[in-house]
Amino acid sequence: MGFLTLRLVFPALLALTWLTGEASAQTTPPTPATETPPADETPIITDEDFEKALPSLTAPKPVPKPEPGQAKAGEKLPGKTVTEKAEAEKETPPLSAQVGGLEVLELPDFPPLTDPELKTDLAPLETFNPDAAPVGEAIANNDSEVPPPIAYDLHVDGLAALGLEARFKDLSALAGGKGKADNAAMLRARLTEDEQTALKLLKSEGYYDAVVIARVENADMASNQPLGPQANAAPQNEARADANAPQRRLSVLVNANPGEVYKLSSVKVVADPTEPPDLVRNALPLSPGDVIAADLIKSAEANVALVLPQEGYPFAELGLRDILIDPQTRTGDYTLPVKTGPRARFGAIVNDTSGGRQAFGPDHVQILSRFQTGDLYDSREVDDLRQAMTATGLFTSVGVEPVLTDRKNDDGTAVVDLKVTQNAGRPRTLAADLGFSTGQGARAEINWTHRNFRPPEGALIASIIIGTQEQGLSGTFRRSNAKRRDRTFQYGASFNHQAYDSYEAQTISLATSVSRVSTPLWQKLWTWSYGAELLATRETGFSKTRGVDVQDDYFYASLPLKLNYDRTDNLLNPTKGWRAGVQSTPTLTLNGQGGYFVSNIGDVSYYRQVSTKWVVAARGRVGSIYGAETGVIAPSLRQYAGGGGSVRGFGYQELGPRDANNNPFGGRSVVEMAVEARYRFGNFGVVPFIDAGQVYDKEFPEFTNIRFGIGVGARYYTNFGPVRIDIATPISRRDGESPVSLYVGIGQAF
Repeated sequence: MGFLTLRLVFPALLALTWLTGEASAQTTPPTPATETPPADETPIITDEDFEKALPSLTAPKPVPKPEPGQAKAGEKLPGKTVTEKAEAEKETPPLSAQVGGLEVLELPDFPPLTDPELKTDLAPLETFNPDAAPVGEAIANNDSEVPPPIAYDLHVDGLAALGLEARFKDLSALAGGKGKADNAAMLRARLTEDEQTALKLLKSEGYYDAVVIARVENADMASNQPLGPQANAAPQNEARADANAPQRRLSVLVNANPGEVYKLSSVKVVADPTEPPDLVRNALPLSPGDVIAADLIKSAEANVALVLPQEGYPFAELGLRDILIDPQTRTGDYTLPVKTGPRARFGAIVNDTSGGRQAFGPDHVQILSRFQTGDLYDSREVDDLRQAMTATGLFTSVGVEPVLTDRKNDDGTAVVDLKVTQNAGRPRTLAADLGFSTGQGARAEINWTHRNFRPPEGALIASIIIGTQEQGLSGTFRRSNAKRRDRTFQYGASFNHQAYDSYEAQTISLATSVSRVSTPLWQKLWTWSYGAELLATRETGFSKTRGVDVQDDYFYASLPLKLNYDRTDNLLNPTKGWRAGVQSTPTLTLNGQGGYFVSNIGDVSYYRQVSTKWVVAARGRVGSIYGAETGVIAPSLRQYAGGGGSVRGFGYQELGPRDANNNPFGGRSVVEMAVEARYRFGNFGVVPFIDAGQVYDKEFPEFTNIRFGIGVGARYYTNFGPVRIDIATPISRRDGESPVSLYVGIGQAF
């Protein structure tokens, strides 16, 4: 406290001494140097008088003694006019009082504030109008002359040769202003900002000696007219009408001199010992001679952070890099510290029961994983497990994180358990699928699903089909990831009624299958299924042997087999790649009609993205029924073509042989082809297409008498797939064929 007092008091004493010296210099002439008498140490003022001179904070103001000629409080001055009173008040000195021999000045009382606006209550917040014109806008809209905006053209030098001009303009404030600034201050601010932007961009690419200058030049150097409203004299009314129109264009130049690029002279990693020993250094793709560019260095460090957890180091951490720059040689020494942490292997899977609702236990989580206890830790396996759990559709959120334990393996590696945090969502869903096509009519399918009716992943599905030409009910129990990942057991029963030009059928089916299927979230390369089905159907259709429509009962037992290969980039809306599939269904007739036959279908489709907006897609299909004549096969099991998922331009099942009433009755072989060009703009698209195909009564397609349909479609792209509307017409239309066909559905045609 004494030191603080000294710092405050000493300057005051010094100033006092200097002022005293100045006064002596002005009033006393110089005298010869003599012996200085002792200084008088008598204080100028005593401490008691100094304390009395301080004004009191609580005592009332002292009342000054009235001077001669002044009235006391409450008295009047006799014999003075109003003018004399005013003159007397002007000449009256300020009120004062003597305290301890010192004069203390007292300020007169100020009159109270009388502005009524200061006493007015603020308006309620809910009545505030944010759209009201601000004061500045109101002033700008009056009749006074408004300065015109400044128009400019941006020119950039020195960045194009480095490939940085496009990136700079994406970040540029001048380019973002689109050649117009409201005033000179705005233009100046943009110049300053763009200088810094260009400088940061150059330094991020290794040009640490770069110099950037942004300046304004007059584009019309031949003109000596001043900038601003005076440049073109005009009548006042015309000046007001054109106040917002730019009168002169300026040339704004951003000139960059990058200098020489800086490069790495050495690359060093400081890390704990690893297995293998050069793991960290090999994971860092930097070498002496590389440019000291921000993107290059950050991507290299990101690769280290990615590789180490993939190689058994789940807790690796990267320290702060150090780059020592040498301006003389324009090089830098790079050092990266890394804390690898312990090398670890997978331990147990533990459910975090403190989180949300559990969908299933750790045993089923272990089925979803692709690793075994004791395998070297790999973050890719952890990510795969997280994705597999998400693909079940049972969770709103899933967390999987490694937890270091105190246990050790025989080789000295640590044991890492996986803590799984589940937050199960609502298990019940209701979905609908709507569609329309010529020949098939309107069709709506509504599905109710309990996705975890019998845990783990035992789903119960009830479906109802309501359509103009098809109705049905079905129930299905599906066990996903049944004792093995990606394996599905399914059991179902259904009843359907179908009434088309080719046949009318009432069908009861019991089916079971084992499959490996793709989903939009988890698309697989190979998918397959096999199963068994019992089918009882009563159908009315054309009998080729009898030449008339007949009603028959059919009983079948079949073994459906499917195999698919998918190299596309998207399940519902592919843009590149190809996919192929085969389906074979051996069928045995149980009531002695038709014996035994095999139905086979092969599909292939190809997709190529020719530009950012155009995708070309092509498809082909070949089908055959071997082992029985057409007349003994149930009409609903024959081969057909035509419709939105087959040959557009024709109605549903409209192609192929026809009966005496000119109705199609199906065949034993089919061929289909389609080509379409998908043009997308935003969330909308246009798709011109041409389809072709034919149905034959022979066992194998003859590829003759191919029919063509041509049309155009519209697409609306959503997060669950495109909504499709196609309209098409047949080429060389024949009797019984629809002149125009319309198809509405979800997903691409193929």
